[in-house]
Amino acid sequence: MKPGQLEAAEASELQPPAQGLKKWMSILDFILRIVAAIGTLGSAIAMATTNETLRFFTQFIQFRAEYNDLPSFTFFVIANSLVCGYLVLSIPLSIFHIKRPALTITRIILIILDTAMMALLTAGGSAAAAIVYLAHNGNSSANWFAICQQFNSFCKRITGSLIGSFGATLALILLIILSAVVISRH
Repeated sequence: MKPGQLEAAEASELQPPAQGLKKWMSILDFILRIVAAIGTLGSAIAMATTNETLRFFTQFIQFRAEYNDLPSFTFFVIANSLVCGYLVLSIPLSIFHIKRPALTITRIILIILDTAMMALLTAGGSAAAAIVYLAHNGNSSANWFAICQQFNSFCKRITGSLIGSFGATLALILLIILSAVVISRH
């Protein structure tokens, strides 16, 4: 071996193999943050722009369904918007972890904040899911009728919005697990 090759081989032996694994996990962290941000943004926009008007008999008698008629949907939009903002703000830190995968203190901060955001997103999604369930099935005991037979496009959009939000929740769960694994390998 030539002297330059020998030094390069010794340098690669000094870097533990866990550093390479941490770098790949940091790249996966970055990708999951982008996926979760897109999911929350799409869910917030889809829900906030959902409305449908039904005309009965004449133009003057109309029934309208809007997301802000129900406080659960308003909370859902606010929760998804806040989590999306957090995820966008955490992306630079995720990029920093790609460059310095051994940094632990910022990962601990992120795992705490990710857990709080996952709880907020889950609360918003669960509140909206309960209303979506009632919209699809109604409740005969309370004399609440299912409205999805009349407001079909409204129900499709709010259901699609829930799917995006719960997908983002899954991405946050994976982020928390991933961060815990990286911290434990320190």
